[in-house]
Amino acid sequence: MRRINFIIFLIIVFSFASSAYFYPQMPERVASHWNANGEVNGYMSRLWGLFLLPIFTAAMAVFFFLIPKIDPLKENIAVFRKYFDGFIVLILLFMSYIHGLTIYWNLGYRFNLTLFMLPAMAILYYFTGVLIEKAKRNWFIGIRTPWTLSSDLVWDKTHALGGKLFKITAIFSLAGIFFGRAAIYFSIVPILAASVFIVCYSYYIFKKIS
Repeated sequence: MRRINFIIFLIIVFSFASSAYFYPQMPERVASHWNANGEVNGYMSRLWGLFLLPIFTAAMAVFFFLIPKIDPLKENIAVFRKYFDGFIVLILLFMSYIHGLTIYWNLGYRFNLTLFMLPAMAILYYFTGVLIEKAKRNWFIGIRTPWTLSSDLVWDKTHALGGKLFKITAIFSLAGIFFGRAAIYFSIVPILAASVFIVCYSYYIFKKIS
């Protein structure tokens, strides 16, 4: 077994084991969703509230495992595979972190979940930027527009800029912790703006070289 697969296996097992361990201590209905201000606005049954995220995390892991096997351009994925593997571990840890915060809240501890989320989101955004900069043309990973997928040059230029924008977004997200109830917007607005801009940029580059 590759070391990365063993790490992924441990993350998933730990998520399920945590749910099973804390299950008897949970209320019948557990808080499962929070609004932008960090206030609870959704509940689930104890079973689904504790096990839905681990199940989703496991499903994500399976999907990530399949990508390098089913992508028609799998040889390109091999070029940046170590960064992709690192991203898989990071996003599964991110999901487990959310799961841990959910359990902690439902044990009776109160905190602003949004503020706890922002540093983790900043780390995820930053490493996504690293992955994007390293990614070569493929059908699953990266900024996939009709224009990036049709040209290696458009792909490379788009991803070089996209990686920098994701890293800048990470800085904005981290800064959000100092802005109280407006904190979440320091994460959402920059990532939406960066996404729209980079799609338009890929089209611009495509037209420029056509």
